[in-house]
Amino acid sequence: MGCALLHDYILRKFYHIMTRKKWFVRGMRAGIPISLGYFAVSIALGIAAKNAGITSWQAALTSLLINASAGEYAGFTLIAASASYLEVTLMEAVANARYLLMSAALSQKLKSGVGTVQRLLLGFTVTDEIFGVSIAQPEPLDPCFTYGCFIVSTAGWTSGTFLGAILGDILPLPVLSALSVALYGMFVSVFVPEAKKSRVVLFLVLISFALSAAATYLPLISEIPEGIRVIVLTVVISLAAAILFPIKAKKEEEAT
Repeated sequence: MGCALLHDYILRKFYHIMTRKKWFVRGMRAGIPISLGYFAVSIALGIAAKNAGITSWQAALTSLLINASAGEYAGFTLIAASASYLEVTLMEAVANARYLLMSAALSQKLKSGVGTVQRLLLGFTVTDEIFGVSIAQPEPLDPCFTYGCFIVSTAGWTSGTFLGAILGDILPLPVLSALSVALYGMFVSVFVPEAKKSRVVLFLVLISFALSAAATYLPLISEIPEGIRVIVLTVVISLAAAILFPIKAKKEEEAT
């Protein structure tokens, strides 16, 4: 009896380890194109760090710990302008506040049994692109997927920042401009497949583009900091989508 229980326990543990390994490898594969995009874009970020008087190793460490392009660029810019600690802190809070929304949404995607420590680690790994590929998984998410994606993509982000701080000022301006656009093209590729499959998603994407453009140019609204505009638009559009286009639970779908 005891041997049978031990045998079952070992099999369950082995299956659990192999399942997590499968998720981790899948996440690493999803992180490869993100890493390439991050590498290209972060070269320009490394240049901004160098202009702020930050060494290449310090810039790489910053990218490793922050994982936020807008937040890092704002921080480097403020450091170059000799801003106070309070100004830098407030700007970082505004620029990165959208990750609170992404983390909250991702927590609803997780499989059951994910503890607090793993949820905190997931919150640290969240970026726009990693969130996009994680939330797009067709089944309840294992944190190992996001961990694998984060490790690969952050390698590109950190090494690109390091290289940019060393060699970035050698590159011609047209090349730098092209690198700065690469990340936007990669991010578009995250939501295009879902938009092709769902008319609701396509409609919401188009509405998001239109409202974002309007908020950029409308009087008074355009004077609001960009980070706050993004958060407000995200909350408003998400709330409207949840009310107008609710997602049916599995049991309701099976009943229909």
